[in-house]
Amino acid sequence: MTEALIVVPVLMLVCGAMVEFGLMVYEWNQTLKAMQVGARRAAVSTPLTDISALSDYGASLSQGDPVPMPPPDPPEPGNTYAVSCGAGASPCDEAALTRLMNGSDDDGSGITGIRDIAPFIAPENIRITYQHSGLGYVGRPFGPVLTVTLEVRDLAFDLLLLDMLVPITIPAHPVAITSEDLSDCEEPC
Repeated sequence: MTEALIVVPVLMLVCGAMVEFGLMVYEWNQTLKAMQVGARRAAVSTPLTDISALSDYGASLSQGDPVPMPPPDPPEPGNTYAVSCGAGASPCDEAALTRLMNGSDDDGSGITGIRDIAPFIAPENIRITYQHSGLGYVGRPFGPVLTVTLEVRDLAFDLLLLDMLVPITIPAHPVAITSEDLSDCEEPC
């Protein structure tokens, strides 16, 4: 009886910790996969914010010239090398963000959205950044070739007990991918 009084609580604590840790790994993996799918979708869709500042290369370049590499250091004031929207930045286009989050379930096309993989991720937890990649040429028909980075911000794990005691935030998981045509082709391409 005495042995059971010592061993049973320890055994329950170990089993509970294994369940909580398993849920944590599962949600972390879901979040990472959702960010990968979302980044791919953002790289082939119309931008979620105005990226016209990223097409301005100044007067030194003309139509057809290769795009210069962005500087490795932070840009000087007035030069724009990246544009962000979403969590902690300017708001994203609402319709485009909804398409990114929910996919295209309403039209039956079967395109997967972020919430199809991780339903606990809300639009206010997503941040999208479009950044110069140094690829392509000036005057490219569908805009510049950019690096699209998608990350999750301020998202806490939804566990059974541990999150009530200590809220644990899921890491940002930035996923970057090189853009393609940045067009949904809703109008004639």
